Amino acid sequence: MAETELADVGAGGVAINIHLAAAAASGHITEGCRMPVQMTKSEEWPLAEILSIKDADEHSCKMYYVHYVDFNKRLDEWVTEDRLELSKMQLPRKDLPTPAKSSAVKEPALSAPSSRASSPERDIVTPVTPVTVALPLSILTPNNKNKSTIASRKRKLVPSLDDISLDSFDMTSSPLANPPLTPLQAPTTPLGTLTTPLGSGQPPSTPQGAVVPPTMAPPRQSGSMKVEKPSDDIISRMKNIKLIELGRYRIKPWYFSPYPEELTDVPIVYICEFCLKYVKSLKCLERHKAKCQLTHPPGNEIYRKNSLSVFEVDGRKNKVYSQNLCLLAKLFLDHKTLYYDTDPFLFYIMTEFDTKGFHVVGYFSKEKESSEDYNVACILTLPQYQRKGYGRLLIEFSYLLSRFEGKTGSPEKPLSDLGLLSYRSYWKQAIVDILLTLRSDNTEPPQMTILELCELTSIRKDDIISTLQHLNIIHYYRGQYILALGDEVVDAHKKLTEKRKVQIDPKCLHWTPKDWSKRGKW
Repeated sequence: MAETELADVGAGGVAINIHLAAAAASGHITEGCRMPVQMTKSEEWPLAEILSIKDADEHSCKMYYVHYVDFNKRLDEWVTEDRLELSKMQLPRKDLPTPAKSSAVKEPALSAPSSRASSPERDIVTPVTPVTVALPLSILTPNNKNKSTIASRKRKLVPSLDDISLDSFDMTSSPLANPPLTPLQAPTTPLGTLTTPLGSGQPPSTPQGAVVPPTMAPPRQSGSMKVEKPSDDIISRMKNIKLIELGRYRIKPWYFSPYPEELTDVPIVYICEFCLKYVKSLKCLERHKAKCQLTHPPGNEIYRKNSLSVFEVDGRKNKVYSQNLCLLAKLFLDHKTLYYDTDPFLFYIMTEFDTKGFHVVGYFSKEKESSEDYNVACILTLPQYQRKGYGRLLIEFSYLLSRFEGKTGSPEKPLSDLGLLSYRSYWKQAIVDILLTLRSDNTEPPQMTILELCELTSIRKDDIISTLQHLNIIHYYRGQYILALGDEVVDAHKKLTEKRKVQIDPKCLHWTPKDWSKRGKW
């Protein structure tokens, strides 16, 4: 019989935890069951959900495809039964017995935790929670003598971050040079202040002295690889390609990609590293290489410095190549689904050159016409080139194109987990680099507006504000915004700068922006 434990949750009811020992003993394992599973090359036994079952050999040995709950889907794998802890198996929720209803005690519905792995890019989909910095009461009412000041300041509107400017301000000359710090603040070196005239209007519904910067609206979700809505489709949740061979590398895919079904049964999918055509055998690849004349992506080379080159590929003129590129990228990108109409997109392929040709390192795509001025629709660095700085180079190159176009840009959301980390790192370094340059060039605190920061970096205003909040270097003091760089921020910036070996050189870019609003240029 199934063991049942009752845990008291108060006078309102009880929570039922069902251990399905009987099902485990009978060996009745079905898709949707959950249990602890030993991870590969690890002693950990995290909770996992069984997504599929297959026969491994003629001896009736079964294999189970499991997804580790609260882990990224790239860790999903096929396991044998000896790695399953059957004594703690939980049947799918639809198979759970319905608890008896009672008029005296109302039992809450049983719910299973979500099998979707959490990822940091979801922070960008939802509106950003603003950083609130409350001023100490002693600053607003020195010595607590003038209480009328409190009432008058309640009627004043807190300045908005839309038009903030950076003016000179010396905290050491103020009698409140060392005010008590709030928990969000740390001892910092004053850089400058962000000020704006106090506007008129309804007073904010926030505590006195608190600053609530505006939240960012969720961005439009579209692109060459648009957002995939949450789905219970088991097929798209499972890796369908076992291994790919791209040039001299063999790579294990991370996620599902809609390659033809006949390729899902072969042990290795062979891909031409120049035209990205996929075949199912090495002999087919050799025959293809004898006929393939490409040694570089089929587009215009718009950037070259040393062995690094960038090619611009039109999704309309080179549709087959663009679709093959998206299929390859989907193997390493989650929460995306393929968008076969590549006509509205441009693809920028970063390559490394050697005696054999130009080898694809990574790429990003962008819309020819973006109503939201997005400068990236999808971005990826291939796994064999990750952790070498190429992701940052792709991001830097996308903002360089925005600078040539004379506009600010931002990537479409949600980003992948690795993409989010790369963008946050780039925004931090680009903004701090500008601020440190301004401080070193002036003996007094510099004067600058947020819009000027946008023009210098080509980063959208919302991204700059969120980065300042993330770094915790923007504070509100005496009716104005103050930027202060702490030693930790400066030291971290110096370490990142020392690690960078390759940078994008604007002088090596040979590219003229096009007005894609004229359909004749498509």
